[in-house]
Amino acid sequence: MSSLVFFPKYDFLPRYGRLAVANIVSNLTIPLASLISIGFLGHLSELSYLAGVLLISVVLNLLYNILAFLRMSTTGVTAQAYGRNDRESIILTGLRNAVIALVIGGIILLLQYPIRELCFVVLNATPDVKASGISYFNMRIWEIPAVLLNYVLIGWFLGQAQSGKVLAMSILANVVIVVCDYLLVFRYGWGSAGAGISQALSQYMMLGLGLTFVILQGVWKEVGPLLRQLLKIRAYKSTFSLSTDIFLKTLLVTGTFVIFNSQSSALGTDIFAENSLIFQVVLLCGYFTQGLSYATETLTGIFKGEGAIEKLKYLLSVSVILGLIVAFIFSIICVFFPEPIFGLLTDHEDIVAYISEYVPWLMLFLIFTSMAYILDGYFLGLTQGYTLKNVAIIGIIIGFAPTDFLAWRANSNHLLWLSLSLFMAVRVVTMGIQLPRTFIDAVEQ
Repeated sequence: MSSLVFFPKYDFLPRYGRLAVANIVSNLTIPLASLISIGFLGHLSELSYLAGVLLISVVLNLLYNILAFLRMSTTGVTAQAYGRNDRESIILTGLRNAVIALVIGGIILLLQYPIRELCFVVLNATPDVKASGISYFNMRIWEIPAVLLNYVLIGWFLGQAQSGKVLAMSILANVVIVVCDYLLVFRYGWGSAGAGISQALSQYMMLGLGLTFVILQGVWKEVGPLLRQLLKIRAYKSTFSLSTDIFLKTLLVTGTFVIFNSQSSALGTDIFAENSLIFQVVLLCGYFTQGLSYATETLTGIFKGEGAIEKLKYLLSVSVILGLIVAFIFSIICVFFPEPIFGLLTDHEDIVAYISEYVPWLMLFLIFTSMAYILDGYFLGLTQGYTLKNVAIIGIIIGFAPTDFLAWRANSNHLLWLSLSLFMAVRVVTMGIQLPRTFIDAVEQ
């Protein structure tokens, strides 16, 4: 670290490193716990338990991915207030987003029955799988308020560069899932209902730890005088505006992946299986690049709040380079060693044999995706949700939609991968064009 004396422009690197590592480790605990949970369910005599849980998990994960705007809209605003040393704004940001989280959570709980029935209208399931899915849904749906409040707490802690607390919350949640799955699913045989209870309990335990951290900071002493400001509806205008833009951006990006998977399925079971396996690598790489993105988001907001605008370029250069390194490592390993890598995920030799035809798309897709993640974090740190929304719209119109239409007409998986790659590429180029303006705007603000 002493060598950084000779590179004062990069004196943020130790802090960036701590944030990135904590975020990456926190991200990696999620799939690990999920794999263990699937293992418990997969060893039960009735396969319907596993199938029902996986079916509902697809829907809930999609819902949570869309609602993650609560975390994104909290981090940037909090980080800027933290950089200004504006304690009142830090607390009010957390409180206002918590109110929004509770309102959304309450609405979802009130609508849980139609949401559940809609799941099975969209997704076909046999009677036994449907029964298992209903049991899982009925238990897990009660975690919604805790999940959304956890999003706010995570965003709030990250905005203050307190990623260690986020890591502790993630580890606790995943330990609870594993322990409860073992007891409720494996030992007591509660099946999918037990798995749902495990998930819900883990979120409330996570929330409890997060609130404990808040109390230990002494924040509760400062909340009282600020409660009256929560009743000022006009104060929510900027919060709603930012949240809406991020929500729409997330919805648009998620929609492209849903369409990709839907068309993959239409191309046949083998193509769908091959694309799904390739996407496992995309997801794993994403846990690393998102960790870098979260660190970028936090420090971007803090630097803007401090008025240290000159550091934004150096922060962005470090993040982009590291993101590209991660993308190259993952893609090169898979391109040159497809059989041993994908052989770990499936025993079907025919799938592994033909997957090498499509694996080269990983190189192009992961490069643009990693850059898109980093730039997303940068613009979120600047709280420019409208830019991300507009970029997603442009990416769909120019990059994804035309090529995806050709892929559909030609029944071509190569064109399908090209459409997704072009979507990311157009987003990266469009955000890149916006970068010079952000440095000027940040100075003026």
